[in-house]
Amino acid sequence: QVQLVESGGGLVQAGGSQRLSCAASERTFSPDGMGWFRQAPGKEREFVAAILRSGGSTDYADSVKGRFTISRTNGKTTLYLQMNSLKPEDTAVYYCAASMGVGLRITERDYHYWGQGTQVTVSS
Repeated sequence: QVQLVESGGGLVQAGGSQRLSCAASERTFSPDGMGWFRQAPGKEREFVAAILRSGGSTDYADSVKGRFTISRTNGKTTLYLQMNSLKPEDTAVYYCAASMGVGLRITERDYHYWGQGTQVTVSS
């Protein structure tokens, strides 16, 4: 069973930047779609960003457009989320996910593998 492991979370001040990483346990694991979701306290998990294997197609939640950038390594097994101009409302547990379907996916049910999550806290 492939495992996804996130890293890079922590405490950051509002306006600051942080980069999250997600590595797959198997180097040959190369799903077509990967994405980031987040869950704030007391709220449901929500879509943040998604990217295809080629890296040429991406999608973002309106709340993060222009501030967050999703990317994948050339080997396609490591996923990143560069977060800039962070706001307190970005505070959440961030999850990496992989989809075995085809095309960009923004819905939880379309993802088949999930990481354990990494906490990002933005202080005001």
